[in-house]
Amino acid sequence: MSSPFEIVSNFSEPEENSLAEVPRKLPTLHAFFSPGGLLSKSSLAFEHRPGQYEMAKAVEAALKDKRRLIVEAGTGTGKTLAYLLPALRLARETGQRVIVSTGTKNLQEQLYFKDLPFLESVLTESGPLKVCYMKGRANYVCRHKLYALRDSPLLTGLEEIAQFHAISNWERTTETGDRAEIDALPEHSPLWGKLDARTEACLGTTCPDWERCFITSMRRKALESELVIVNHHLFFADLSIKQQAGGAPDAGILPEACAVIFDEAHELEDVASNYFGIGLSTARFEELTRDTETLLRAKNATSSGIESALGIVRDRARLFFAALPVEGGYGAGGAGRMPFTERAEFLESSGDVYLSVLNALQRLEGELDQLKNVEEAPGLRKRATDVRNHLKFLLESEDKNTVFWIERRAAGGVRAAGRGGARGGATAQTAFHTHLQATPIDVSELLQTTLFDAYPAVVLTSATLTVAGPDGTPGFGHISKRLGLEFARELVVPSHFDYGRQALLYLPQNMPDPRDQAFTDKAVERIRRVLEITKGRAFCLFTSYGHMRAVHERLLSEVPFPLLLHGTAPRHVLLQQFRETENAVLFGTSSFWQGVDVQGEQLSCVVIDKLPFAVPSDPVVEARMRAIEAVGGRPFFDLQVPQAVITLKQGFGRLIRSLTDRGVLMLLDPRVHRSGYGKIFLDSLPPYRRTDEIADVEAFFRLD
Repeated sequence: MSSPFEIVSNFSEPEENSLAEVPRKLPTLHAFFSPGGLLSKSSLAFEHRPGQYEMAKAVEAALKDKRRLIVEAGTGTGKTLAYLLPALRLARETGQRVIVSTGTKNLQEQLYFKDLPFLESVLTESGPLKVCYMKGRANYVCRHKLYALRDSPLLTGLEEIAQFHAISNWERTTETGDRAEIDALPEHSPLWGKLDARTEACLGTTCPDWERCFITSMRRKALESELVIVNHHLFFADLSIKQQAGGAPDAGILPEACAVIFDEAHELEDVASNYFGIGLSTARFEELTRDTETLLRAKNATSSGIESALGIVRDRARLFFAALPVEGGYGAGGAGRMPFTERAEFLESSGDVYLSVLNALQRLEGELDQLKNVEEAPGLRKRATDVRNHLKFLLESEDKNTVFWIERRAAGGVRAAGRGGARGGATAQTAFHTHLQATPIDVSELLQTTLFDAYPAVVLTSATLTVAGPDGTPGFGHISKRLGLEFARELVVPSHFDYGRQALLYLPQNMPDPRDQAFTDKAVERIRRVLEITKGRAFCLFTSYGHMRAVHERLLSEVPFPLLLHGTAPRHVLLQQFRETENAVLFGTSSFWQGVDVQGEQLSCVVIDKLPFAVPSDPVVEARMRAIEAVGGRPFFDLQVPQAVITLKQGFGRLIRSLTDRGVLMLLDPRVHRSGYGKIFLDSLPPYRRTDEIADVEAFFRLD
């Protein structure tokens, strides 16, 4: 995609913490958002939204006062403009930059390719906006690796050779190096993993292609920008790298900023946990040995010692991962997660295998040390050292705030759903990658020091951040505690939508407990009846792949509508098919619960099978529950219920996306009105009209 913004092309190194020049001033919030203001005169169908203006003022005040702010802004608030204009105003006035981080690439692209160009078209008298769009390094091709593979091809199969030629031709003309520009490249292309620009494979300033590097170019553009648009994965990957480097700003690719704004902030704990953790896999060993072999062969710098060391690393790593415990931990098909609590016993029984991997890596480091005049050698040696240090941490660390666990994933990019079962119908014949993981149990202190203390101003916003308290009033207590957010200003902006008129929440009577064998039979019966009334046009969202497939299989012969199933095609393909297929029904699991926007009558119903509690036997969830219990807390009410409430709000949020949308929400889980904690869920939801009568659903659609 080409950039809709002007970026200064003649790059001269600006100061790290300021912009090279301060452009013309931007209008005040009042001049922009008020009735009769700039926004009302734009091409946008304008309706003054008091909540949007209130949020914009709160964001601007927090940025100017260097404070923390958390805002729940209901769907339809117009929250993107409510934080984009204050952020740009701050950047213009101070000559510093602001980072905006989103939960998904979809929202990131919406901001950069839709919202910001619209804003620039309204602010014609303020000059061009200087904006940069940055993805994670794995989205960009590494020219050095591409050239090395061209000179010393290690390609397997005609398909990989064809992809390599396509990438080589594209590299000659691309300005960004972003793989999204190559439409024909498969989503899980094994070749791309040999060519991307991930940090662990980067040679840094010692790389002969550093000046022409797409990552270098991207960072230069960021240094010139007022606003840097990233996603949470890139932000926390960068934050983790800087933390490991002692806080050095040059360690990552994101430049310094005076503020950071997180949209879809409900995802921060999970994303931060992933990137502040440590992981090793069979794939990482394979990549280390493959890249070392490819890069050194391209320079004619390999030797019998190097080749021997690489072979030993490969063999010892395979033996090590094969020795890891598997009994009883993985789900059906051999994929899934299990805790690794018996590390001491493993070292006692298989310590020789572990030490042999460490020794093999150390030998490889020594061989690479001998290559004095090879530019790639120091970077490759550092990679081997990092792998060795990470392996030692994973097996020997006594850190009390870390949970250690093992996961097996299908090698084709399919990830396991948890101990309860495998995704994508993995079979015993499926090839797997084994991952050894260490994850922080509590990230609140890490976030306090690396995020909240590091940035003068931090704003967190989402449509789903609050959970109802004992008095029924929604509050930010859960999310603030989990993230270590202290002394923050708080704001709840109600949705612009009329939920009482636009949506009906149907809680069917006489449903069995979800653990009862009769639940699936009743679920099929109720879903079929509602789909008949809605004429399809529905999302059916499930908490497990197994239950989704069971209900889908039963309904295939019972309803006349096109039924689309998660896992049969990439998510964006299924969504496009849903939008284009009349009366379609989409069956999905976790990734369809959020970040999906389908407006209009094509989506007129959202069905959720069960309250979305996290699997309590998941190693990370289990460790967090134990930690809460150890300090006298109640794991179920302090962790599981609030997290499930936020997930349920996300799932139901797929239905009403505009002022003209109408539809029915159906929750099949009877615990929402039979259990004591069910009231927390109902009090946390928007003010939907509720019913337990199917006749009310029929009447609702007769009004269409």
